[in-house]
Amino acid sequence: MWIARILTFNVWLMAQSIVLVAYEEEPCLDPGMKVMGVEVVSHQFSPNLRWRRAPDPELSARVALFLRNPTEQSQSISKIEWNGKTSEALLRDGDWSWRDPESSDSFEMPAGSLRVVRWNGRRGSWGVGNPVAMQWQDAGSQSHSSSVILSSPDIRIESTIFLNGPSADGTASVYPTKMIATVRNETEKPVRLVSCRLWLPKSNDSYQTLYPQAIRTDWKAYPSSAIVQSKDMAGIEIDYDRLPMTYTAIEIECEQIDTKTKQSLWSYVKIRPAAFDISGGWIAGNARGGQALAQEEYWKTLALMAVNTGQIEEVGGYTDQPEIYARYPIKRFNRLGDRSRYDTEAMLPTIHAVEFLGEPQYGGGRPVPPQEVFDQLAPYQPWKLSTSVTLSEERTWRYYSGLSDYPHYDAYRVIAPAADAWSNYDRWKGKSIRWGSPLETIGDMTRSLRQQSRPATIAYWSQGAHDGWGGFLSPRRGSPTPDELRSQAWHGIGNGIASLYWFNLSVKSLAKYPDLIGPIVRVGREIHLLKDLLEQGTSYEYRRVQEGDNLQWDLSSVATRDAVLMVANDLAYEINESERTFQFQPRAGEFSFRVPPWLEGKKFVFRVDADGVHDVEHQLQEEQRQVIVRDTVRVVGVYVLTNDPDYRAKLATRHRDRMTYEQSLGFDPVNNSDDMRKLRSLVE
Repeated sequence: MWIARILTFNVWLMAQSIVLVAYEEEPCLDPGMKVMGVEVVSHQFSPNLRWRRAPDPELSARVALFLRNPTEQSQSISKIEWNGKTSEALLRDGDWSWRDPESSDSFEMPAGSLRVVRWNGRRGSWGVGNPVAMQWQDAGSQSHSSSVILSSPDIRIESTIFLNGPSADGTASVYPTKMIATVRNETEKPVRLVSCRLWLPKSNDSYQTLYPQAIRTDWKAYPSSAIVQSKDMAGIEIDYDRLPMTYTAIEIECEQIDTKTKQSLWSYVKIRPAAFDISGGWIAGNARGGQALAQEEYWKTLALMAVNTGQIEEVGGYTDQPEIYARYPIKRFNRLGDRSRYDTEAMLPTIHAVEFLGEPQYGGGRPVPPQEVFDQLAPYQPWKLSTSVTLSEERTWRYYSGLSDYPHYDAYRVIAPAADAWSNYDRWKGKSIRWGSPLETIGDMTRSLRQQSRPATIAYWSQGAHDGWGGFLSPRRGSPTPDELRSQAWHGIGNGIASLYWFNLSVKSLAKYPDLIGPIVRVGREIHLLKDLLEQGTSYEYRRVQEGDNLQWDLSSVATRDAVLMVANDLAYEINESERTFQFQPRAGEFSFRVPPWLEGKKFVFRVDADGVHDVEHQLQEEQRQVIVRDTVRVVGVYVLTNDPDYRAKLATRHRDRMTYEQSLGFDPVNNSDDMRKLRSLVE
């Protein structure tokens, strides 16, 4: 009887094209097991990137299967086969790129618990629309089977963001106290968000076994109706006393407006407090007088650039000097392998993420298989710390989807080594160049990794000042120009990154390219002004503007409950063939951005840059739900739309405070030639 119910459920699920639907009789694995939900993250690759070897067109998906034991007795699942194969065989035969062996091979499910079975497909037969049959044995060696459909994720949890709040003594809490979740609806019909529930472990060390928490409806929804319109997004904000920094299953129930049919959306993510950090890369190194980070001139330059993170663990003369480290703190971003030291409440605020695998897609000559990456990161899964992996090649990074808690990518668009084939781009009316590639491909890669990592947030290594690119006989500048640097950074920011890593602000690099310190200061100041929007926002819209075959603008936006960040990146830059650089000119533009349906009432629009907030010509078209901004832009235009009448004043105050802080440093190599000489003397 239960097999017939599952078959009926699967046929209905395919017709509805949703992730999974919860209804009166949930599909059963056996009399004591239930499939609560399936999360499907479909693979993709960008058609805009050019490679020496074309991407494999076969697309698969990353899958999380949510199983529950609703009985009062523990249940054993062993000798699991998936479509007739063990997970080990699926890896060996290339059907999957990685799997979590603790959930895909065998496991124990205590009474009332939930388990998340995870794998990442490689073959198209494991992609969207395909059935998955699961066979296993129980503790008595009795065989069971069930199946689900990997349905199209047309209604999905788009993002999950966790925010720290104040603790009882008024200081910042180490643990998150708020969750923001957004839901994207790609179907033709609206749905209403009904409730939300987290499933959490009893402790970090038993993170695989999850238990239901309270069902929550006491949220701040945007829009207040909690309706997700067709082809749109909506969000909820829920307050908690304290959330543990561990893995959680998120269950959001919603219903079709017309039929009242209920469905549950599921996702699985590690709880990590959101912080838009700015890394300087490998900032520990030699300088006159010893360690660079032990030199006051260098600390203050990093602070001026709003750098608060670096590729460091312990640095003598810096991290072991409490007074210095407290004044100019840099978060650690490294292996951090000593759990007794680093996985503690005292150290958590000083840590960005665990990262030690380099670029596994390259692997020093051979790509490191995704399963090997998973296995090396697996020991950190019980920790409070989040893991990160550097991805380098959009052509194949779908095989690494879901491996880390906070993935990031690197891609540099001029002079530096790159994975894509720059001479294959026909971007400039038939001209082929080898010293650079389209700057807007940063946006393509950001959107690609963000979608294949959801609901986790992502970060990006942006091209900064680096002394190791080019060479003595190189015909072009060995680092980006200020405009090239700014363009690349804002293509990432505007498309929804959650941290920015500059490569590579060593003291030697800054001394060699002092004209990049000012542009980096400006980007850092702009991020500081927009920090709450960048930390709490979700990428909302992207659109490319062309005139015939000529690219004009990339328009993107990031939305929160109260405001929208709107970014216009100039694409009409040209080649300077003698200098081999990209050239930007001030250009007048008219930019149309979509206004989210939850931003009601009177609205305020203004421009933001490193000099503060400014009026900008604009026109609100309420019936079309859009705003048109008219402005003259060099490289990028950054705008904010809000229905909060105090928001502009808050940003203006934040700008004044930031300028006061920068002046308090008493060191400015951008505007003071004596200070620049002092900085350069560290490497002379």
